[in-house]
Amino acid sequence: MKLAHWMYAGPAHIGTLRVASSFRNVHAIMHAPLGDDYFNVMRSMLERERDFTPVTASVVDRHVLSRGSRDKVVSNISRKFEEQHPDLIVLTPTCTSSILQEDLQNFVDRASLYSESDVIFADVNHYRVNELQASDKTLDQIVRYYLEKASKEGILNRSLTDTPSVNIIGILTPGFHNQHDCRELKRLFRESGILINLIIPEGEFLKNIKYLLRAWFNVVPYREIGLMSATFLEKEYGMPYISTVPIGISNTADFITQVEKLVNLWASIILEKRVKYALYVENQTRFVSQATWFARSIDCQNLAGKEAAVSGDATHAASITKILAGEMGIHVSCSGTYCKHDMERFHEQVQGLCDEVLITEDHTKVGDTIARIDPSAIFGTQMERHIGKRIDIPCGVISSPVHIQNFPSGYRPFLGYEGTNQISDLIYNSFNLGMEDHLSDVFGGHDTKEISTKSLSIDKDKLSWTPEAELELRRIPGFVRGKIKRNTEVFAKQNDILEITVDIMYAAKERPNP
Repeated sequence: MKLAHWMYAGPAHIGTLRVASSFRNVHAIMHAPLGDDYFNVMRSMLERERDFTPVTASVVDRHVLSRGSRDKVVSNISRKFEEQHPDLIVLTPTCTSSILQEDLQNFVDRASLYSESDVIFADVNHYRVNELQASDKTLDQIVRYYLEKASKEGILNRSLTDTPSVNIIGILTPGFHNQHDCRELKRLFRESGILINLIIPEGEFLKNIKYLLRAWFNVVPYREIGLMSATFLEKEYGMPYISTVPIGISNTADFITQVEKLVNLWASIILEKRVKYALYVENQTRFVSQATWFARSIDCQNLAGKEAAVSGDATHAASITKILAGEMGIHVSCSGTYCKHDMERFHEQVQGLCDEVLITEDHTKVGDTIARIDPSAIFGTQMERHIGKRIDIPCGVISSPVHIQNFPSGYRPFLGYEGTNQISDLIYNSFNLGMEDHLSDVFGGHDTKEISTKSLSIDKDKLSWTPEAELELRRIPGFVRGKIKRNTEVFAKQNDILEITVDIMYAAKERPNP
C-alpha cells in the first residue's frame, strides 16, 4: 500500500460494489468504518438513479473493535434478507477488515444458515488489486457460482438459440459512457440480425445466468472488465469471444469481421447458410459514420502538424491512439495507461503509433511528461484535464476516472459507427484551431485569462517571473503564448536562471534552434 493524494483506479471494494449494484435484486454489504460508503452517493449522482443504491455498510465502530465483528456482520446479512429478500448478498472486504484480519468467509458461512438468499464473500485481495481488477474478478466469481449451481440443480441450458445470438459481458455502473455504448452495440447487432441473449451484469437477474451458454459467442467491450468471465466460458464451455474494441472506423470493421466469422461457425449448420457483413460495413462507413469523410476534409487537414498526448485506461487510450495516428493523421507524442496489469497488450496495440509509451499509476509522472513534450492537445482522464488547465493545454476526456459532466444526458456512445462521429467531434473540438485565441485579442480583448507563471511540479528551484516579464507575456497572442512561455522557462533552467525578466525572454527567443 502507499499513500496517494489521487488515484486513477479506486480500491478493490469499489469494483466489487460496482458489479453487485449492476445486477438486479443483488445487495452488497461492506465491512468498513462510517464514511467508506461514499459509493452510494457517487453512483446515484453519476448515473442519476431514482432508486437507492443497494449497498449497506456494516460499520466498524468501537464496539466492533472491542467485541469482534461476527455477530454484527451476520445480523446485517440476516436483516437485509428479511427486509428486501435479495437473490444474492455479497460481502466485500475493505482495507479495514483486512487490517483487523477478520475471517469474513466464516461470517458468510454462518450467515448462510439464517438466510434464504445466496451469500458469497467477494474473493479479492484488497492489497494486490485495484477497482478494475476487482470488478473483473467479482463478475467472474458470480458467473462461475451460478453456472455451477445451475449445473448441480440440472437446469443449466446449453442449447444454442435458433438464430445468431450474443452475450455482452462487462457493461456495469457507473462506467464511462457504458449505457450509451451498450445501446449502440444493441443497434449494431440488431441490424446484423443477431439476438442479444444476455447483458451482464447491468440490469440482469441472476436467475438468467443459466441461459448464458445459449449464445453463439460472447463480446467483451472493455478489456478491463469481463475478460476473465469470457476466458472462463471459452475454456470451460467452448464459447468463443471477441475482445476487439469497436472504437474507431478500423477497429469497428475488424470487430464486425470477427462477428461474421463466429456467426458462420454455426450458421452453415443451424441456418443452412452463411452471413456476409461486408455491405453493412460499407454502408455504415459511408452513410452513418462521418469520420471517414471528416478525415479527408479540409477541417481535419488543418490538424496536420498538431501533436497529441493520450492517457487513460488500456481500452480507451489504445483505441484513441489508433484513431489519432491511423485515421486522422495526428502525431501522437506519448500514449499511456494506468492499467499496469495489461501493459503487454497495451504496448502491442500502440506500437509504432506514438513516440513513447508511458505505463504508470502516478499522475505526477503523467503531468511532467505532458509538460515536457508540450502537445497541442491532451486526450485523457479527469486528471489530465486538470493538468491541461494548469499548463494551458486543451484536453478531451476519453476515459475514466471522470466527473459528472462526463455522464451526459444525451446519446454519446464511443463504440460503433455513431461512436466514430462523437469521437471525431471530441478530437476536433479539443484543439485550439487557427487564430481563435488571437481573434479574442483583436476584437476587444475578450481573452481575460490570467497568465500562469507557475511550474507544474513542485521544485526547490522554482522559476519566478518579474511583473514586467508577465506584462510582456500578456501582450503575446494567445495561440502562441503558452509555447513561448514554456520555451522561455526551458531556456532559463538550462542556464540556471531563477528569475525571468524581459531580457531573458528576448534571449530565449534569439537563441538558435537545437
